[in-house]
Amino acid sequence: METIVVVKLTLFCITLLLFVRPMGAYLYRVFESRERPLPVIFGPIERASESLCGVEFSKEQSWSEYAGSLLSFSACSLLVTYLILRCQQWLPLNEGHLPGLPPELAFNTAVSFATNTNWQAYAGENTMSLFSQTVGLAWHNFLSAAVGFCAFLVLARGLLRAYPAGQKRTMGNFWADLTRGLLYVFIPFCLILSLLYVASGVPQTFVSSRSIRTLEGKTVALPLGPVASQEAIKILGVNGGGFFNANSAHPFENPTPVSNLLTMWAILLIPAGSTYLFGLMAGNTRQGRGLLAAMLLIFLAGAFVCMTAEGKAPSWCRELKVDGTAGNLEGKEVRFGAFDSALFAVVTTGASCGAVNSMHDSYSPLGGLVPLLMIQFGEIVFGGVGSGIYGMIVFAILSVFVAGLMVGRTPEYLAKKIDVREIKIVMLYLLIFPTLVLVFSGWSAVAPYALSSLANKGPHGFSEILYAYSSAVGNNGSAFAGLNADTGWFNGTLGFAMLAGRFWMMIPILALGGSFALKRTVPVGPGTFPTDGLLFVLLLVSIILIFGALTFFPPLMLGPVLEHFLAAAGRGF
Repeated sequence: METIVVVKLTLFCITLLLFVRPMGAYLYRVFESRERPLPVIFGPIERASESLCGVEFSKEQSWSEYAGSLLSFSACSLLVTYLILRCQQWLPLNEGHLPGLPPELAFNTAVSFATNTNWQAYAGENTMSLFSQTVGLAWHNFLSAAVGFCAFLVLARGLLRAYPAGQKRTMGNFWADLTRGLLYVFIPFCLILSLLYVASGVPQTFVSSRSIRTLEGKTVALPLGPVASQEAIKILGVNGGGFFNANSAHPFENPTPVSNLLTMWAILLIPAGSTYLFGLMAGNTRQGRGLLAAMLLIFLAGAFVCMTAEGKAPSWCRELKVDGTAGNLEGKEVRFGAFDSALFAVVTTGASCGAVNSMHDSYSPLGGLVPLLMIQFGEIVFGGVGSGIYGMIVFAILSVFVAGLMVGRTPEYLAKKIDVREIKIVMLYLLIFPTLVLVFSGWSAVAPYALSSLANKGPHGFSEILYAYSSAVGNNGSAFAGLNADTGWFNGTLGFAMLAGRFWMMIPILALGGSFALKRTVPVGPGTFPTDGLLFVLLLVSIILIFGALTFFPPLMLGPVLEHFLAAAGRGF
């Protein structure tokens, strides 16, 4: 079993690493170079967009101006999606005559897609018209992914740029970065991936359904739609919202093991390539490799544990004398099996992508613990588009600060000193996530109006609540299932948690970039802690593990860990 796990992980990582450098170099040309890709094709479109919007892309903004543009744009796009969902019954492409969504569900869904979370408290094919799916939701998948990358660019530019004395500290132009991200990255890459999905058997049509005759002789309506195009951006944008309720377990979203592998690879493509982009921006690609190595170490450890746990037959197989050689297949598609399903779970929860090809609620206690932990580390392995890399940079700054405390020296990272102001911003960023998760989880664990939504009691039921709020604040979007989240309480609190987890944590990132921009670069000296070697990678991984363990150790003991010991004692899940 362990041999199979090692072989699968090795092949998957090698395939991914082959594309890190070309992806990072492409992103560098898009955002930091004057010689952008395919200028004959994209250049006229970019200039037309600039003229149409009435914005000078060459006019750079300060961090506060950049933040104002980012937040106002996100608020407006959220409002547009909310109105589409509320008014869906009067809009075109609604062959099923579906009604508009109730206010609380429309709010939750609009917030979900605006924050790149894609939490879905509804059945997609039975709730959303094709217009809502395509214009309201898939459109937002492009925007939210590009906005996350813009936030990373602000932090990277503030940290890595050397500003001459008297020059205004600018971070680029939000409208330029947003347009270039959409035009050069997400739209063309999604077009390619959509074609690959269509070739794999994923539907792409504006026919909402087709009547078929089953083997039992009944006539049923088979839901269809522009699935491949929405699937492509949900994966490349690390969004995760499924066209169908079963998400990537549905054969129309993920038909074969080949499409399953392609999906996992595409999820990590841009987040992994961003590490090489960061190294190019720093003028030292080893800096990016160090962050990538830390991500890989945590990812490999989590994947190995989860795949091994799910590769073992559950105890009830032995009791009922059922063949368990294929592992824990409960809640999994047989076309993927236990190993590939577990790897998919670790990829999506580490990468802040809510896509699932199996039901996490049916995982063994230790198997389910790993996806939960991957989210609670802060969605940095590899994280979302932009958000994963800026979260890892925050932990890198904290690691350098800890190393400085050990030797009694003012720490510095990439030639910029880290002072009290930067550490306060870092700690604000790091404390928002656990505070929101623990407060809402604790509240819901004792409130009758929240407990009534649980399908399971005991530690597994608590894990469902803890996972839901971890996923919401972490902007992941996957669920443990077994929890009816389409209630006033969960629609409201999860919606607020998603908003806060995205923008309350993004504002400190923008401010941190602005703070570093005010600092002068300092020369590397004999006391400078090198951040491009193995020692730094090990320190960074240790800081991440310690922070996650200290923060979430108590609730994890009450959830999946307690469930594991109960199962071992023969008392079931």
